[in-house]
Amino acid sequence: MNTRQLKDTQSGVAIVLAMGVVALAATAATAMMLTQSNWLRRNEIGADHVQAQVLVQVGVDWSRALLADDRRVSNVDTLSEPWALRLPPVPLENGSLAGRIDDQQGRFNLNNLVRNGNPDPAQLAHFQALLTLLGLAPELGDALVDWLDADSVPQSQDGAEDAFYLSLPTPRLVANQHLADVAELALVRGFDADVRLRLAPFVSALPVFTAINVNTAAPEVMAAVVDGLSLDAARALVDQRGRAYLRDHADFLSRLPKGAVAAREDIAFGSDYFIVSLRVGVGKAQAHGSALLARTEVYRTVRRDVDWPVILWRKMS
Repeated sequence: MNTRQLKDTQSGVAIVLAMGVVALAATAATAMMLTQSNWLRRNEIGADHVQAQVLVQVGVDWSRALLADDRRVSNVDTLSEPWALRLPPVPLENGSLAGRIDDQQGRFNLNNLVRNGNPDPAQLAHFQALLTLLGLAPELGDALVDWLDADSVPQSQDGAEDAFYLSLPTPRLVANQHLADVAELALVRGFDADVRLRLAPFVSALPVFTAINVNTAAPEVMAAVVDGLSLDAARALVDQRGRAYLRDHADFLSRLPKGAVAAREDIAFGSDYFIVSLRVGVGKAQAHGSALLARTEVYRTVRRDVDWPVILWRKMS
């Protein structure tokens, strides 16, 4: 190879190396731009999600104010009041907000099944009646009582105490205490996903014994709690209250068919417990939240919003 050929070869190699360096630089620059773009996008979504969560909190406080104002007006709660209206998606800057408030005393309180650690036979009968009306096995009531009560003796062959749960692939002990949330039913024998889905609109889990608000209860709950009240008669009663709400015990008893009997402690005309559920979208971010609100003196503390319902629990996602 002569000197000229050698120079041409060196020049060619240099050009190839230079092109390689340029290509690497371009690749690095592109990668940096993509990384920065992704970071900015993630940062933007993160900011949107934070804003959405803040709006959920605002929605919860708005619900508390609404329920506080409702209590100042009347101790009777019906489905025609402002709190019961479903809030359709409301446009916000770069997003929307939707929500609802559900009366939890229009549902059967599962914690009523046990009082002071002991099963309540009357409440168990009500719950088993509800299960039957919903096409579910009434024996589920025994399993739930065993989960809640303080003893270690199964209610029946359909009940379940520690021995049953310890034999499961994932062993556990019974709670022997009230449910904090209906979702805990997933831990109880027999309460599979289908059962829980069927029960969901008709049951609640509240921290104290509560009566059923007959102004908001579904016909199935009314028929289960009022002895001698058929489901058809309960539906007729619900239709009547839509035209004229139930004012008090005397009014309620006067509308019951002959032979129907309601224990005074089982019936109420107002409510203290509500769940607010909210959904917020901001940009591409979504936030969901729910909270159990207690509108009762038992949970009041000395603070500025003393008249507002207290938040017993909240969930955010």
